[in-house]
Amino acid sequence: MSIGNKLKIAICGKSGLVGSKLDELFASQYNSVIGVKIRDNTSVEDVAAQIDKCDILINLSGTTILARWSDDYKKKLYSSRIDTTRKLVNAMKICNEKPKLFLTSSAVGIYDSTHSHDDSSGNFANDFLSKLCRDWEAEAKKAEELGIRTVAMRFGVIYSKDGGAMSKILPPFKMGVGGKLGRGDQMVSWIHIEDLLRAILFIIKTPAIAGSVNFTAPYPLSNIEQTYILGKVLNRPTFFGVPAFMIKLVFGEGARVILDSKEVYPTKLLENGFTFNYEKFENAIKEIVE
Repeated sequence: MSIGNKLKIAICGKSGLVGSKLDELFASQYNSVIGVKIRDNTSVEDVAAQIDKCDILINLSGTTILARWSDDYKKKLYSSRIDTTRKLVNAMKICNEKPKLFLTSSAVGIYDSTHSHDDSSGNFANDFLSKLCRDWEAEAKKAEELGIRTVAMRFGVIYSKDGGAMSKILPPFKMGVGGKLGRGDQMVSWIHIEDLLRAILFIIKTPAIAGSVNFTAPYPLSNIEQTYILGKVLNRPTFFGVPAFMIKLVFGEGARVILDSKEVYPTKLLENGFTFNYEKFENAIKEIVE
């Protein structure tokens, strides 16, 4: 899928998995792609100079969520998302030519673990990760007041053969020591990196889409189902589960990312006509391990 007319696209967080893939994709279509650099001491005026006259601004900034959450690390998680997003929005206010579209990342961690969720769900969790996502989206939403179409991309677990969650999941399974995580009944909402990139292109070309958008495949599955499929595709045993207490020892409060259930559906994308190349986990994992 192409986005047609050549555009100037600014990406904050261009060196990460999603950012680097978008950089390759947009550049292959002869678009102008720039990386936005923001540090604690970067002024709003400097950010504005970087993003001025860009057609699309994509915000992928943020310290990795899959880590042990000490109090200091939680502050980094928060500032790397909320402070950076606030600085981007304030910079857009003083641009000579503002972006027409602001795409900013968020996560399905915004939702609670007891309901199923479409894009309009207001059943949010009462924990640090959900508050992080809500505050993150609230900062981004201020761009709407500037007349900029704004989309909060609520990412599920991103699977790719080039890194991300699968780089941590696959090695133990390949060695025959993979298994369920915790009880295993937690629902996993996921997306293949190729569909994630295609969904971003689709949104760029579909002006009707705005607000929060679930970036998840249509068929979430339980961790037990995921474990079974991984074992089948790799032809390896899956007896060696990891108890919840061990995951909590390693990740502390961050274990929620692994153990909490998130059943999320991409209703807005589907209703606007987007089709997934990887609807089901088995097809996705076959492409990743081939």
